[in-house]
Amino acid sequence: MTYDEVYEKVQSVLEDALGVDEDEVSKEATLVGDLGAESIDFLDIVFRLEKEFDLKIDQSELFPENVLTDPTYVVDGKVTDEGMATLRERLPHANLDEFDGNRDVEEFSNVFTVDAVVKFVQNKLGE
Repeated sequence: MTYDEVYEKVQSVLEDALGVDEDEVSKEATLVGDLGAESIDFLDIVFRLEKEFDLKIDQSELFPENVLTDPTYVVDGKVTDEGMATLRERLPHANLDEFDGNRDVEEFSNVFTVDAVVKFVQNKLGE
């Protein structure tokens, strides 16, 4: 599938899961900050993506929260160098450059953009 084909389906999934309008689901929109997703919504999003694309997705594969609670990877609310390396390895679909600038755990949800979800699905479909 092309990027645009995947984007259209992801856009529809997010509209349904989050109750937002199509024009709100831009490629740059963050799931939490712009679209209002909460932690429970991530389960629904994963379920809907699995159904829409006929995929099996481990939730931590798309949203690896456990990295942010591991004291090896987080010290005083900031992600360590080792933590950043792990996040880059586990989230090749996400642009972590801006997050890498401040590494504040509270800001981590901003890396989950619509574009990152589309790239994740494309990677999964290519496996």
